[in-house]
Formats: sequence, structure tokens, C-alpha cells
Amino acid sequence: MTTTLKGKAALVTGSTSGIGLNIAKAFAAQGADIIINGLGNADAIEQVRKGLESEYGVRAWYDGSDLSKAEGVKAMVANAVKNAGRVDILVNNAGIQHTSPITEFPQEKWDLILALMLTAPFVAIKEVLPVMRKNGFGRIINIASVHGLVASVNKGAYVSAKHGLVGLTKVVGLETAKDPITCNAICPGFVLTPLIQQQIDDIAKRDGIDQAAAKIKLLEVKQPSCEFVSPEQVAALAVFLCSDAASPMTGAAYTIDGGWTVQ
Repeated sequence: MTTTLKGKAALVTGSTSGIGLNIAKAFAAQGADIIINGLGNADAIEQVRKGLESEYGVRAWYDGSDLSKAEGVKAMVANAVKNAGRVDILVNNAGIQHTSPITEFPQEKWDLILALMLTAPFVAIKEVLPVMRKNGFGRIINIASVHGLVASVNKGAYVSAKHGLVGLTKVVGLETAKDPITCNAICPGFVLTPLIQQQIDDIAKRDGIDQAAAKIKLLEVKQPSCEFVSPEQVAALAVFLCSDAASPMTGAAYTIDGGWTVQ
């Protein structure tokens, strides 16, 4: 299996921390130049960028474009091509969350979530496909969620965006089937993030139990393994989807969810 990405350039949105940063690091470890994008402290982001270059011996750039607006997405892709000379891999990972019943869901939150998590990937794919076709290689990976396949209450916008992203993945897979380009979605279950850790802390405090018991109480409702998916595991799957072995795999949604969606 060939996984080396030397000579390739990868654009990863929402990659200044968390899953996105782990994916960027995994690609850099394979030799790809990296364009990171996301929010955060400017000094901290610059340290991340420099760290990618120094640790992996690749080139790295940061783009702070506002992905909630189509023009920002277009500018991000244009800047990536200008700086790196190409974009061979696109990972649509940026996302936000808001929970509320449908009857109380703020319109502005709905609009923002759909803009960032469905429209932005559509625009990015639209802009990058001509570049990939010209260069004769492309890997598009949409970081969806188990919520791209099943639903949970109070997550109307998130579930709608992720279902739409899985659908978009299928269409792009079909439209590029005869090209040396693939488009796939990764659908993680619970990944241990600061937000999830806070939920564990809250359960432990509320129920007077330790962290281990609180973790099980949170996970057992949805994720039968009762173990978190790690960002590194998601990143490893992304690397595999860029390999020669994965070249026939396109238009699919790959779960990495500890059994959540097979129930």
C-alpha cells in the first residue's frame, strides 16, 4: 500500500486544533505540504504552522478566511493554489454546533451552521475540482459524523448539514468516477474533545461518580464500545483514503463510531 504524499499539497479546514490538526499532522508525516485553516490565537496558530514545518520538513501555510461566506471559501482555495502551487487533497472539516429544539432553534444559528458545514464544502469542492483534474490527482474527504447517517434530538441544523454533506459526497463521487479523483466521507462517533470532557465532568459532579464511571454513562447511550474514537484514528483513516489502495473507494461514508450506527 502506497501512502506517501510527498509532492502533494493538502488543504484542511478547521485544522488549528482537534481532529483537523491531527489530520494535518498525519498528512505532513506522509510528506504533504499543508494549508491549515481555522480560528484561534494568532501566536498559537503560528506555532502550529511552524511546528508542522520543523517537525515534518514540509511547507505549511495558514489561511484565516471566513468560511461562512462563499467568497471566503473561494479566496482560501485561490490562496492555497497560489502558495502551494496545487491542491491535491481537500479535507472539509470545519464545523460548529448548537443544540435546541426545532421550535426554539434560532434562525441565525441554522443559517450559520448550514453555511459553514454544507455550503462551504460545496464551494470548496467546486473551486478545487478543476485544479485536481488539471494535475491528474485528487482526494476529497468530508468529515461528516454519525449524525450524517442517524439523528439525535435538538441537533436539527447539525444533523441536516451532515446528512447533506454525505449526500454531496455521493454526488461528487459519481461526477468524478472516471477521473483519478475520489470523494469520501468519514463519520466519527464520540471523539474526546474539550466539549465532551466537560459533559463527563458535569455527569461526574451531578451523579457523584468518578470520571471513569461518568465516561461509561455518557457513552453507553450511543456508542456500544464505551470507548472514545481518537482524533489520531480519524486521521489514520483519512491517510488511508489518500492511498493507492483506496483509489477504487469513492462516494462512500465510512463510520468510525464504536458500533453507534449498527444498532
